[in-house]
Amino acid sequence: MRSRYLGEPATRPQFVTRRSVGLLSSAFLALSLAGCVPSNGPLTAEVLGSAANRGAQTYAQRPLTFDAVDVDQEVAAIAAEFWPGDLQSAFGVGSGSVNPTLGVGDTLEITIFEAGPDGLFSTTENRSSTLTVTVQPDGSASIPYVGSFRFNGKTLEGARREIVSRLEGRAVEPDVILTLTENSSRVVSVNGSVGSPSPVPLGLRGDRLMEVLAKAGGPSVPSHDAIVRLTRGGVSREVPLQAILNNPGENIYAQPGDQIFVSARPRMFSVLGSAGRSARLPFETDELNVIEAASLAGGAQISLADPQGYFVFRYEYPSVVEALLGAGRIAQLKQEGMLPDRQGRYPIVYRFDLSDASSYLVGQKFMMRDGDVLYVARHRSADFLKFISLITSSTSFAGQVAAPL
Repeated sequence: MRSRYLGEPATRPQFVTRRSVGLLSSAFLALSLAGCVPSNGPLTAEVLGSAANRGAQTYAQRPLTFDAVDVDQEVAAIAAEFWPGDLQSAFGVGSGSVNPTLGVGDTLEITIFEAGPDGLFSTTENRSSTLTVTVQPDGSASIPYVGSFRFNGKTLEGARREIVSRLEGRAVEPDVILTLTENSSRVVSVNGSVGSPSPVPLGLRGDRLMEVLAKAGGPSVPSHDAIVRLTRGGVSREVPLQAILNNPGENIYAQPGDQIFVSARPRMFSVLGSAGRSARLPFETDELNVIEAASLAGGAQISLADPQGYFVFRYEYPSVVEALLGAGRIAQLKQEGMLPDRQGRYPIVYRFDLSDASSYLVGQKFMMRDGDVLYVARHRSADFLKFISLITSSTSFAGQVAAPL
């Protein structure tokens, strides 16, 4: 029996062979592309699955354990109530010095009164004398007819009474007024980005941090970019200035010897995934909610983004995590390998479903924090569209290969 192509032009079998090779190449290329469609990050389900399916992994396969929380009104309220700052927990609020003590370097004005006109400190024209003394390095100062008097460690009233006592029997019914004119022993050092870096004397009633900063000319940088570092007794803590402004508990009383340093450190957040652009962006405002953050990033790429997959990745403070998850869940996560960072914060992911109209209102109550990562997940259909595009381009290439010579 003769072959179908027997007697046909010799070019026919060659054309069929090249076409077959081209189609096979296209098929193999499409199959290989199916497993490597380019993406800009995990899908919504993959993010949530990373938090929910940790039990199937070994610890070695689980480099980071975290949980994911859907943001509603309650979650937004819990997160919004917390202001990052630990001055109060580290140093306590303190109190105004009701009876501050005197110390080395203080300058005092001493006015001594006498009842008679011819006393040690009085004349017929003036019944009093005023002298100024400075407390010396040994803590004392000399007063006529009293001698070396130790001021260091005494209150103004205590020193006044003791001076009167030591003048009795020498002066005529003496009385004393003691005034602190220059406070050099109770000062706070203020440096950095302030109007007038200098030692700031503390008032007799005591000054809080914001009052001390005001005496130093106030911050010279915008409040939302200012960081305040307080060092006391070898312990240092730093907080955003905005945290002190918004949380009165962080505006603690300054103490003699405190060192305050104000630095400019713009708060930043990162945007990744299917947002309008991937970038690291500054807050440029005192407060920035997640809706505003998404807007700064150019919104979402309509053809790629999953409206149910807006995520904020954050290391959250323990008090917030406990309020959100409960002590039992936290204990479970720790057992599974969840570890805090150097500041004691735990990893958590907040999810916003912007396919729900109410999320746009809830999102306005959820404030971004310095270092947050806003991730916009891609929609599943985006992978399919990319895959079809790749198949189309590969088929076009295969068609060129299979074209007759």
